[in-house]
Amino acid sequence: MKRKNLIGLGIVAPVALVVSALTAASAKLYDYAFRRVDYVPETSADKQKYADDYYRYVNWFHKVTTKQWTLHPSDLENRVEATFIPSANENAKTTVIIAHGYKGNGETMSNYAKMFYDMGYNVLLPDDRAHGNSSGDYINFGWIDRLDFVEWAHSVINNVGEDSKIIMFGVSMGGATIQMTSGEKLPSQVKLLISDCGYSNLRSELAYLLKHQFHLSPTVFVPIINAINHHRMGFSIDDVSSVKQLRKNTRPFLFIHGEKDIYVPTYMVDECFEACPEPKDIWIVPNASHAESFWMNPKAYQAKIQRFIDNYSD
Repeated sequence: MKRKNLIGLGIVAPVALVVSALTAASAKLYDYAFRRVDYVPETSADKQKYADDYYRYVNWFHKVTTKQWTLHPSDLENRVEATFIPSANENAKTTVIIAHGYKGNGETMSNYAKMFYDMGYNVLLPDDRAHGNSSGDYINFGWIDRLDFVEWAHSVINNVGEDSKIIMFGVSMGGATIQMTSGEKLPSQVKLLISDCGYSNLRSELAYLLKHQFHLSPTVFVPIINAINHHRMGFSIDDVSSVKQLRKNTRPFLFIHGEKDIYVPTYMVDECFEACPEPKDIWIVPNASHAESFWMNPKAYQAKIQRFIDNYSD
């Protein structure tokens, strides 16, 4: 009997150590991916060549006339901030609400803000939860943010007028946020939506990055990360699905994606496009990496978006 007990202990102890090690590693991965950071990480190497252009747009952002808008101002845990840029045309009634990417903020979307501003529109640049000036300790990858974007649409109507026209636009995580917002009950003033390189669902995106960027097993780590997220954030990563939300969309939708995206693989935009009802359009930008489509040819990018708006904004 003693021999059997010792054999049993010899098996159980290493298993317990492995489970403990995997849990600890998953917690570190979760904090790396989900915990807020109060700085904007350096962009990927393939986009460093656009740095000078990027900072010219940021300088414009700091000089243009802006106003600060807030959701839930008295709720410290749910306060969300945004920067509103009124059009140079005082009579402008179209406002573009722009969703930023992972670990970014409104300012990091300065290039898109100026593009839409130059097109004659008002621009609203929210800082998502756990980003920029907004509250929150953990990034929700657009799932809770989607409800804030519904509120931002109502804020535009309250501030700009009942006769507003609203366009929603986002890039990367922001693209997924707009895709997920599309499935919510939106005011009639929201006329169309545009997503650039948004992911199809969070489970697939995490699994892809774990495998291809970190060379770790999604089968092992994703369930543990999901359990941690459910405990801390109150929802499953399986809830975070652009595909499920897009099936409920009722508005024209333009999808943009880089042909050589290695962070959000191009097959994900195919899944999103297939899920979305008509009217819709898709533009796969040749040779573009993740979130590079604008930078490769800003004029072509603007022209593509302008044509879509002209066709569907009425």
